[in-house]
Parts: sequence; C-alpha cells; structure tokens
Amino acid sequence: MRLFANIDVERAAVVRTMLARLSPGLDVLLPGDGFDPDSIDYLFTWALPSDIATGWPGLKVIFSLGAGADQFTASQIPTGVAVVRMIDDGLTAMMQEYVTMSVLALHRDLPGYLDQQRKQVFDRISNKPSAAQRRVGVMGLGELGCGALRALAPFGFALSGWARGKHVIDGVRTFYGADGLRPFLAQCDILICLLPLTPATAGILDRGLFATLPQGAALIHVGRGQQLDHAALTEALDSGQLRAAILDVTEPEPLPQGHLFWSDPRILLTPHIACVTRIESCMPALANNIRSHQSGRPMRGVVEPERGY
Repeated sequence: MRLFANIDVERAAVVRTMLARLSPGLDVLLPGDGFDPDSIDYLFTWALPSDIATGWPGLKVIFSLGAGADQFTASQIPTGVAVVRMIDDGLTAMMQEYVTMSVLALHRDLPGYLDQQRKQVFDRISNKPSAAQRRVGVMGLGELGCGALRALAPFGFALSGWARGKHVIDGVRTFYGADGLRPFLAQCDILICLLPLTPATAGILDRGLFATLPQGAALIHVGRGQQLDHAALTEALDSGQLRAAILDVTEPEPLPQGHLFWSDPRILLTPHIACVTRIESCMPALANNIRSHQSGRPMRGVVEPERGY
C-alpha cells in the first residue's frame, strides 16, 4: 500500500519517518519522488491535485491535513473515494486553549482594557457578572465544539450548545435544528462559532443572527471566514448590539491592508492559529485510520462530501 504526502517536503519527511514506525509496510511517497499516481492508495493533503478526477485511479482514501474538509468540494471527489478529516487530541487541545483564552478575555473585558491602555486611560470599565451569570454558547457540537465546552466547564459558566442534530451533553443546555437556533442565540452572552463550512452555514453570522443575540453580547469566531458578514459585524458593534469580537478566521486571509477590522479596538484578530495541525502529533491518528481501513473497520472522521463534514 502506498501513501503520497502532498505537503511541503520538510513535513512530508516527518510523515515518512513516523509512519515507517507506526505503519510498517506502508510505502510513503514525498513531493519530488518519482512515482506513478496510479499506484497511490492514500493521499494526505490540504489541496487536491488538479488531475484528481482522472489521474489517480487506485486512490481509496483522501486524508485531510486539517480538522475540516470543506476545502474539498463534493464534485472534486472521485466516486468511491472516502474523505477523512483529521481528528487528533492535539488539535482539540489547541482549540480548547484558544477558546478558553478568548472567553476569559471577553468575560473580563480585555478588548476594552487594551483600548484604554492605548489611550493611557486608567479606569474600571464596569462591574461585570460572575462566570455563573455569564451565558456561553457554542455553535457546532463536533469534536472541537464538545472539546471547547469541556474546557470551559471548570470555570462555572452557564454553557449551551447548538447543532444541526440533537446532542445530549452533561452540564450543557443543548438546542438543535432550525427551530432551536433562535432560542439558543437569545441566551448567549458570548457566542462561539465552531461550525463547519457548508452551503447552510456560509454567511450565517449576519445581521439577523446578531440581532437575535442579547444586547451587548460578544462573538468568538473560529469556524470559517466565509461564515462572517463583515459589514453586519461592524454595524452590530457600532449599534452596541455586540460589544466585542475575537476573530481567528476571515475571508479573505489575510485581510487587505486598510480593512476596518485591523484598527477596530473592539475586535481582536489572530491569523488562523487557533487550531494548527502538528505533524508529529497527528501521525498516530493517521496511522490508526490507515490500519482501520486495511482491516475493514470504520475510520474516524469520515466526511459526507455533500454535507461538508
């Protein structure tokens, strides 16, 4: 069996070294190696080769380098080829760190205090509610969303979650489906978007959604940049409907020079670093999925291309 690591040569070399130990007998090909694409069984990649539809007839599984697979469109995937997104404890831990940092920053008004520092103002913004009185909601209850809720639980926040389908999570008030979205939003003081990008979620963070949140709510966006309406966010901040936002993803990335988000003191921007694949960390997960495929067992993270997750 052969795997092509379609990433930069330095990281691909780590893939080869680690899989030699974790998956003996698997032949790992790197960029620059001479090989026939007809012979490749597994593809480990972020982007698909341009000839994926016709030039890789032996391909069985496409393993995404990232926690999502929305960079692949359903029409690109050859018939019969499975798509698997990366599920790795290291990725979940990184997202837990970022979400915890962001929730605490918004809970304690860090954007406002950073703005005061720039203005050389020494003052208390206000007496805010305790963690138990602060309602934090997560949109998207997959591996990362549930991991974020677990990380937040010890702080005592009132936690809730919303997803397309029904979930039961200890200590979390859950909502689901179209009928559950408005009641979920109406009780979120801090909203965390961890939704996958699909046709249904593109542009979901819009005027209507922001208007449904309690006045003075805050946003943490760690889903996909295409889900956020920039103008709607600025309007919500200007009107006081939202008080602050922390954005790790935007469309495009990076934002152009001069974009309002760069200088808006109510917005904290980070360069898509909430959850970054570390090759050394994710190789055991990749090796486990390859063994599962070879033995006919279910793989972890299989994507339905039509849904995008």
